[in-house]
Amino acid sequence: MPMQRMRVTASNDDTRQLINRLEALDGVEAVREVDDLMPHMLTDDSSSAGLPDDEGPGFHAIEVDTSDEAARERAQELTEACAHDLGAAVEFVDRF
Repeated sequence: MPMQRMRVTASNDDTRQLINRLEALDGVEAVREVDDLMPHMLTDDSSSAGLPDDEGPGFHAIEVDTSDEAARERAQELTEACAHDLGAAVEFVDRF
């Protein structure tokens, strides 16, 4: 089963909208957001924690399981179009 992995920089609402669109696509078996495996550089006691520059779009790691290669390609095309519409950034990766 082909899998498409991606890193998305967007708000939680925009990411949820992307996931919902992917789940509705024919040939998509599962869509899941995986946990962030990288520790965050800022801690709660950081002098810059909570400043406006720190508050912005979030980072989301998403995996999409598809039934075949054609469905994986459609999922990638849909993701690119959706990211453009939402003003999100997306990077397709082989592994996280």
